[in-house]
Amino acid sequence: MTDLFDPITLGDIECANRIVMAPLTRGRADKQGVHSDLVVEYYRQRASAGLIISEATGISRAGLGWPYAPGLWTDAHVEGWKPVTEAVHQAGGKIVAQLWHMGRLVHPDLGEGQPVSASATAGPHRLHTYEGKKEPVEARAMEKPDIEATIDNYAHAAANAIRAGFDGVQIHGANGYLIDQFLRDTSNHRDDDYGGSAENRARFMREVCEAVAGEIGVGRTAIRLSPVGEVNGCDAHDPEETFVTAARILEEIGIPWLEMREPEGESSFVAADHGRVSPAMRKVYSGMMGLNSDMTFDKGQRMLREDACDFIAYGRPFIANPDLVERFRTGAPLNEVDPKTFYSQGPHGYIDYPSLEEEIA
Repeated sequence: MTDLFDPITLGDIECANRIVMAPLTRGRADKQGVHSDLVVEYYRQRASAGLIISEATGISRAGLGWPYAPGLWTDAHVEGWKPVTEAVHQAGGKIVAQLWHMGRLVHPDLGEGQPVSASATAGPHRLHTYEGKKEPVEARAMEKPDIEATIDNYAHAAANAIRAGFDGVQIHGANGYLIDQFLRDTSNHRDDDYGGSAENRARFMREVCEAVAGEIGVGRTAIRLSPVGEVNGCDAHDPEETFVTAARILEEIGIPWLEMREPEGESSFVAADHGRVSPAMRKVYSGMMGLNSDMTFDKGQRMLREDACDFIAYGRPFIANPDLVERFRTGAPLNEVDPKTFYSQGPHGYIDYPSLEEEIA
């Protein structure tokens, strides 16, 4: 019977357990997207996870619309990440970089002029800037040269991730960001090879995955998807058709693992408006599949034992509990998370949550 503490192989990565740290935007880089030593300690503390998926990390200035989020498109970014990956490896952990392009959710004050997306649309929410949130801006529909350049940016960032010492990358294809804006028909109104049918809407995802796999090896390439529920204005009228098609394409490419945010019913992040799609995806995708969204220890164990997935990704529990694996193993109580410090600057609510050892001392 599969257990959260059993080892698992995710492509080329040997993981000590099936408790994965989900990607968590924390906003502790500088305005150039370069990390400081503060981040080294944060990730080192959480290295007992079977695998850490890094916070979402920009592939280009044009694609990064979150204040103080990190990047991976320059040598300075690579050098900023190197101490992080070294610390995680010295502590016995594994870590992959999540590659991020926010598409229409990038305000011009943070990006490079008008944002881009699958179609000339705007997101439904005010956009982040260093001066606070501002009104959304209509994106420019990407033309073929834009698509090709962006795919090159993904591949370049993936190569930089390996240079920085990451064990691989996870492509962010979820949560209403650029790849999701292509996948879903509420945001993709194109009538060319990148729009219309589910196969066409998944073409951009396919080409990004193929480019990244070609650059760093398919065994070090993964992706995140979010098939259930509207998020950031993106939804699909037929989620099963859209994401089973995506899963079949990932199978064809040979992507070895997939992690998904798939809430059931009411969720603290987004309310589900459709039943779980992962069972249908699992019929066409033979790689390792992980689920994330409001997971507890008991629910995670149940999902594994029912063969609903192969690993569980935990987000907020890892924010407040750097030793989450040991707390799960011993049945110890969990620290409560402080949402006010999710994106604040400095160490408070970042590296000062106590471990079990500190609580006992």
